[in-house]
Amino acid sequence: MSAQGDCEFLVKRARELVPADPWAAKAWLITARTLYPTDFNIQYEMYIIERNAERTASAGRLLYDIFINFPDQPVVWREITVITAALRNDSQDKHALFLKGVFETLPGPVQCQMLLKATEQCFNTLEKAEMLLLLLKRFPESVVQHGVSLGESLLEAELAEDLDTPVNCFRKLFVCDVLPLIVNNVEMRLPASLLYKYMHKAAEFYIGYVTQSPCTDAQLQASQEVAGLKSPGLGRGQRYVIDGLSEKSSVVAEPWERLLEIVGVVGTRCEWQGEKGSRTYTELLQRVKEVCPYLPSLEGDTLCRCCSQIVTCSTLVLFRCSYLYVSAVQPSLFQGHNSLGSTPWVLLEDLSGVFNDVEVERSSGKHAHKKRKLADGREKTSSDDEDALGMGRGRHILVNKTEMTGWTETLEHFRTARESWDLLHSHDTLESEFSKICMAWKTENWLWFRIFLTDMIIYQGQYRTALSSLVQMSSLLPQQSHSRVTESLTAANLETHRAVIQQASCHYALGEHRLACEKVLEVVSGLVPQNHEPVKFSEEPNRGRGKSRKGNDLRLVPCTSRDVLPFCLQLILACFKLRAFADGSRDDLALGHVIVLLQHDWPLGEALFLKAVDKICDHGSFQYENFFNYVTNIDMLEEFAYLRTTEGGRVQLELLPNQGMLIKHHTVTRGITKGVKEDFRLAMERQVSRCGENLLSVLHRFCINEKIILIQSLP
Repeated sequence: MSAQGDCEFLVKRARELVPADPWAAKAWLITARTLYPTDFNIQYEMYIIERNAERTASAGRLLYDIFINFPDQPVVWREITVITAALRNDSQDKHALFLKGVFETLPGPVQCQMLLKATEQCFNTLEKAEMLLLLLKRFPESVVQHGVSLGESLLEAELAEDLDTPVNCFRKLFVCDVLPLIVNNVEMRLPASLLYKYMHKAAEFYIGYVTQSPCTDAQLQASQEVAGLKSPGLGRGQRYVIDGLSEKSSVVAEPWERLLEIVGVVGTRCEWQGEKGSRTYTELLQRVKEVCPYLPSLEGDTLCRCCSQIVTCSTLVLFRCSYLYVSAVQPSLFQGHNSLGSTPWVLLEDLSGVFNDVEVERSSGKHAHKKRKLADGREKTSSDDEDALGMGRGRHILVNKTEMTGWTETLEHFRTARESWDLLHSHDTLESEFSKICMAWKTENWLWFRIFLTDMIIYQGQYRTALSSLVQMSSLLPQQSHSRVTESLTAANLETHRAVIQQASCHYALGEHRLACEKVLEVVSGLVPQNHEPVKFSEEPNRGRGKSRKGNDLRLVPCTSRDVLPFCLQLILACFKLRAFADGSRDDLALGHVIVLLQHDWPLGEALFLKAVDKICDHGSFQYENFFNYVTNIDMLEEFAYLRTTEGGRVQLELLPNQGMLIKHHTVTRGITKGVKEDFRLAMERQVSRCGENLLSVLHRFCINEKIILIQSLP
């Protein structure tokens, strides 16, 4: 029998003995190995027996022997691949733990050599990178030799795949696993330019990660298919997704803290001014604010280093704080936020003073009975529910602190983000470098950042620029139908409504009342007033807004029908108020619109209503044929009924449809107005019976039905 035949016989005999007498099988193989020490099959069979019996130490020794003596055998590499797969997996499976134990028995140099050769056997870029990463983690000294090349290969693979987002499997592996090994290795001597490049790659990834839009189950399924994973029975909800990774692997813990660690290490290695290596984001900004004044006196490398420090720190603080602000005012934009039950907010002009800025000459004897009645029990009280944070430049942002939890932090984030923006635009070099980062990261496509920029521009009072920004924002929004009427501002059309109502607010601030009215009526058409029990106005205390502030304040308003509709009514009132009360002119239509709108939030409009009554008395007549369609306030009805009396001045009121034509047609007949007076009395009686109607429904109907005439009434 030939030597090959003898070896095959001995292996076959040992294999047959394993089930019944494993020790006899081992004896046969030991004998066979003694006779044929260079035969691979004998030694591999010995390893398989020990591996199947899960004898760690002996299996490790045999694996070492076959790896050293037979490094080119394919079956050896298949076995090593199984072991390295277990090493890369976090599984606590019993067999996986055994394979890891076998690997641990190998000498360090052999482990290193085995991992290096296993890496060479990989053809998949991601698998090869994970194998090399395993080597770097186990043997930190190999980072100097392989760290940068591994990082570059991952960035090149990302570029070759032409991925449309930095949040992908290649970038995650580089940023979360490879980069910390590189920057924390004291033996690495990397140029500052490369460190900045890597830090910016990390920042782009982490910012992109935390600002991801909510993903659907279909997106998660597609991502897992890219990774070759099966995901049956996916549940509903928002998930984190990184292209090419499983759902579990897609989760990155504490991304902002991880980014801060990278910045601290890079800052120390690049010799930033005053860098401690461990700071908060607030401290980062404070430090660069201290450095910034010295820029004009610096030059050369010192200037470049300081500019890089200022731009990097200010940019990260800007994006972090603007994200935190937007995640509070519109949480549904982001993954990980529960869009159900999260109230979005919109920054608008504060119109709470629209009722109060007309002084009434209370010393006049006209309608003193009504003034006393309306003023009775109406002492103004300051509300504890309204608060504001002074934001500099004489402006405040007001917010109902009982409705917005964490309102102080939200406004502080807004202030800090604006401060960072101003710092980045305080010097030509800083602005140029910041623009390069924005271009590289394609921030023009970040809807959430556009929302912050728009709010910041509105705060700065640059309303024309804000309107342009809102137009740009519309290109980033999903296309929605404007004609659909919903019970509230739903997530589907919320972004569109936010943009339109902010446009209305900007047009109003610019004095473009007709455009403001057009936009706000577009919003009103998508709202449905809340159903509630009618309020007894005479018992409602005046909800004072506190002391009036100088300058135009802003207000964060919840994006709900309950809050947006009142703002819309206030804005329309503000548009018509100046026209209705213009000196030396008469516009009964505008005055009628004002009276209708003053019913909202009654009795805050008491002074303005009495001013309107004075104006009507001065003219001796008033014509508004929509009066009985929309005026249901009992105090107003009572006042108009009084105006018809002798004591009230016998004011000629044309409040019924076609009433003016009827009077003119019968001017030659004595007592012709008797029928008209009777019609007025009956109409007034019917109107009193409507005082219990839902006022918001009445005013909403007014905006919808009279939309065309409202717009046409404004210049």
